[in-house]
Amino acid sequence: MQEQRVDPRLTTAEEHAEGVRQAQVLFKLNHTMPYTDEYNTRAKELFGCDVFADGGFVMPGLTGVCFDRVKLGRGVKIMNNCLMMARGGITIDDSAMIAANAQLISNNHDLHDRQLLICKPVHIGRNAWVGAGATILPGVTVGDNAVVAAGAVVTKDVAPNTIVGGNPAKLIKIIE
Repeated sequence: MQEQRVDPRLTTAEEHAEGVRQAQVLFKLNHTMPYTDEYNTRAKELFGCDVFADGGFVMPGLTGVCFDRVKLGRGVKIMNNCLMMARGGITIDDSAMIAANAQLISNNHDLHDRQLLICKPVHIGRNAWVGAGATILPGVTVGDNAVVAAGAVVTKDVAPNTIVGGNPAKLIKIIE
């Protein structure tokens, strides 16, 4: 896992303009009727891919930053009010499901210089399920076929074919 330190005070004019563009596209997406061609076009503009391929979808109420650093697989389902803080990168593999109010956070602040961001990628594996209100913190990988219980706060990697829950998340069960 590659840690990256980013100082937003040093943002270039081009980076700022891209952030503004993404914020405006996100606003338009969240204020467009879902399941319409216009909605699909805006989602594709935000993520740079056809999020609706193979039955995938992204529901409105999406919030976050750096959507150009989000990589979505095919058939990914993202429910309402998902937060994606993607400065460190977020990858969601094929057929993964993200429930309502989940938070995928790939950046945090330095303890000594709070303006400095410490970024580590988040990876959600194939066919994984992140439950409602769960929080995935920077640097975490949720393995293939794993389940993160509702409300869990995931601070460490989740092994494939397991269920975790709690705060901090701990192993609940191995999926046979």
